[in-house]
Amino acid sequence: VVALASRRRAASANFPIRPAVKRTLIAPTAARKMRIVAFSEGVMSRTGLLLGIAGLFFALASPAAAQTDADYPNRPIRIIVSVAAGGGVDLSARIAANQLQQLWGQSVIVENRIGGSSNIAGEAVWRAAPDGYTLLATPPNTLTANAALFRNLGYDPATFEPVAILALGANVLAVRKDLPAKIVPELIALAKSGTLSYASQGIGATSHLTMELFKSRTGTQITHVPYKGAAPAVNDLAGGHVDLMFCDVGTILPLHRAGQVRIIATATAKRIALLPDLPTIDESALPGFNSTTFYALMAPPGTPHAIREKLNRAIVAAMRTPQTQEKLKSIFVDGSDMDLQTMDRYIRAEAELWSGVIRTAKITVDQ
Repeated sequence: VVALASRRRAASANFPIRPAVKRTLIAPTAARKMRIVAFSEGVMSRTGLLLGIAGLFFALASPAAAQTDADYPNRPIRIIVSVAAGGGVDLSARIAANQLQQLWGQSVIVENRIGGSSNIAGEAVWRAAPDGYTLLATPPNTLTANAALFRNLGYDPATFEPVAILALGANVLAVRKDLPAKIVPELIALAKSGTLSYASQGIGATSHLTMELFKSRTGTQITHVPYKGAAPAVNDLAGGHVDLMFCDVGTILPLHRAGQVRIIATATAKRIALLPDLPTIDESALPGFNSTTFYALMAPPGTPHAIREKLNRAIVAAMRTPQTQEKLKSIFVDGSDMDLQTMDRYIRAEAELWSGVIRTAKITVDQ
């Protein structure tokens, strides 16, 4: 055994394992590892490319991307109205819907989805597909006031895309029939020397915010009496239970003509054709004072400009026809020719004005 071990040591000494042999034995393993790494990187690179192509395909296949103004509309359009049927927003939306349906031969469905100070309809449209087939018809508060009034909205009103102003309506200042004030300066003096109350259609409504703007500009204190809607508010004004209120002219004009209330001024920047002898608040006492109700048609965020442009042009043209003008006059509103850019600037300016009024008056709505 000892002799055998001695011969093995001798053989090892005579034939050592050279470094080159060691490299020869190790090199194939390293090479295989390098090939595996290179293969993996190649697979990952090709996988990333395929995923990128697939993502682009699905993006282009989406309805909003695939839809162009040339083939729009190719299916029914739905207009969601944020207030009850029968009011100015609803009626102007139905007038526009009828005109579009005649023009394009596609159904335009008007659906009233009321509640939550227009927030229910607002959120539904805001979350809809941005393809031009779901639109929102709404009074100003959804776009100009709700973001400041409500702490936790389920949508961002500032990101709606403008489509068209359906109609513009004048707001007027009305008082109970036996109130001593006949003109705006007399009303301001009376408000500063006594205790007056005013009605509104509800907290955050245009009638509420307009009176708060009036109070801020005149330095007066007038007690707010909010109602649930215009009808009970104007009825109590006619009954002498409150002293004054701002209201859209269409709602209050019949009572004015019947002698049950008195309209003493318009809140618009210019005099209105319905009451040409009625002065504006701007010219009577408060330069720059302006409160106009508008009914807007809006689209979800991301709706293509070309589709909105096509809708805007069609609606503006439709609202200019003599037949449509007569229908608008019957509900005491006027059409508008604002293009998309003008409409966007107008709504943003209104939002800045009324959110400022809300902050100044510290108006909040419990949720």
